[in-house]
Amino acid sequence: MSSLAEALRFVTRRIARLRGRSPRSLGGGALIALAVIAAVGWYFRPWLHGIVYAIYTTPILPVALLVAGLVVYGLHQRTTLVGPQVALAVFLLVLVVGSGVAGLLAGERLGKSTLESATTADSLAETDSGMPRVVPKSVAARYASNTLNFPQYRITGSEVTVDDGTPYWSYALAPDGTYNHFTKRQHGTVLIDMTEQNAEVRTITGDLERGIGPAFYNNYRFELLKRGQYLVDYGDPFMVVKDGEQYIAVPYTTPTFHWAPLPYTTPEWGGVALIDGDGNVEDLSPEEARRHPALEEQKLYPFALARKKVATTKYRRGIVNTFTSHEDEIEVAPVPGADNDQPFLVFTEDGPEYVVAVEPYGEAQGLKEIWTVDSRTGDYEVYTPDQSLFGARKATDYVRQAARTTDWNRFTPSEPVPVVVDGQLYWQVRVVPGDSSGIAYIAFVHARSSDVQEVSTTREVVAFLDGDVGAADDGSTEGRRPSLIVQRVAPNGTVVGTLAVYGNESVRVVQGTATATNGTATNGTATNGTATNGTATNGTATAAA
Repeated sequence: MSSLAEALRFVTRRIARLRGRSPRSLGGGALIALAVIAAVGWYFRPWLHGIVYAIYTTPILPVALLVAGLVVYGLHQRTTLVGPQVALAVFLLVLVVGSGVAGLLAGERLGKSTLESATTADSLAETDSGMPRVVPKSVAARYASNTLNFPQYRITGSEVTVDDGTPYWSYALAPDGTYNHFTKRQHGTVLIDMTEQNAEVRTITGDLERGIGPAFYNNYRFELLKRGQYLVDYGDPFMVVKDGEQYIAVPYTTPTFHWAPLPYTTPEWGGVALIDGDGNVEDLSPEEARRHPALEEQKLYPFALARKKVATTKYRRGIVNTFTSHEDEIEVAPVPGADNDQPFLVFTEDGPEYVVAVEPYGEAQGLKEIWTVDSRTGDYEVYTPDQSLFGARKATDYVRQAARTTDWNRFTPSEPVPVVVDGQLYWQVRVVPGDSSGIAYIAFVHARSSDVQEVSTTREVVAFLDGDVGAADDGSTEGRRPSLIVQRVAPNGTVVGTLAVYGNESVRVVQGTATATNGTATNGTATNGTATNGTATNGTATAAA
């Protein structure tokens, strides 16, 4: 409590100086009480952050006070029957109405500035097959809980982090239970490999001086609001592991003030706070964060800000339009998935990006735009399809239709993540049990044709992202080389039909016999030129009509 004592002595000296007396000569009990309250308030100022920041970012407050004062003064000139209740009522009315209008003005400015600063993309970046999103958030949490073997700790938080080129779901090992909450620190970090379907869990142990989950005197946020910037909005923390060392990274936003026609604020990316294992706090600007060795692989831009900026582009035709005709209005597409929503972090060949799919306002479920945000620079791009594509919600419907034997009372489609393969947009949907105990299978849904391809292993996911997707889902095979051609031949030897087979597709002959042009056939199945039991791959088969 040395900081509290220092604060008390500082406040006492300041008050004494103002009164022109020495601290020892202060005899007023009220003054001493005031000094104690001020010192305690200063020490525990992190607990007051929410209230202070809300007042700081609501500049309509002094306007409400001024208007209430003018109204009461004007009424008082006509009658003396004006009490404090009237003043309070006027103040609250102006504050509520003014805050609502200011909020709309802030949304319109933020949305239009986002549109003005964003670049238009002609295409979407190809998904990096070396860093696929396989494990959804709910399953990762279950994996982490199932493998936890620390009886005094629990997992908390769920954010994406990258270590040595592999993306992970990261969790903090926080004290579990009331006694441990007040007596222990964060004990380490749990990492779940996002690219592997089975539970691949890493645990890095080591107490952090200021961590996630313990009591305030051991808590990262309390330390951050004392040692770092105070009048900023800190986002969700995430764990970073670099060369065996553990860090807590916290992106934050700062308010930008606007004064006309009413005062209001809009958020902008301010930087990243980084706390090391010893509790030291570094306040990094966006440029400094990108250069910091511990953050060289990490996302840096705030998730919430990316979603908010994209969502406010609904005001592109003005505030009135959003209450009347809704012309060209958008909304961020709601997606299924336990406690996980857009934006999704997708690893592309251009680097890690937040992806936000938006739909037309209302009941429409088509894909209107896809916004991508560089997770390290905060640069926005918007891609508008030049053809009709369906959105994330409809993709899950097609998965249900394609898997008619799946018991949808026990399983659910989760986290439809947009991926791009050979220039084609797909929705990658994970089908998981209701208890999130694993992954049943993964379905890729073509956003134009609605064709569904199911895969069940990580290797198949990578193969799909590498372009081994079978016949082009839009009906075109231009530029693609078939791995097998099946010919239908009449008794006179005339070829009456052909079937081109692409990628890892197979051909099953239900009736009849088949002969392979480059081998032998038995019961109508060819593999590498030899047919057995009705499936042909990696060769050329000629089936008798």
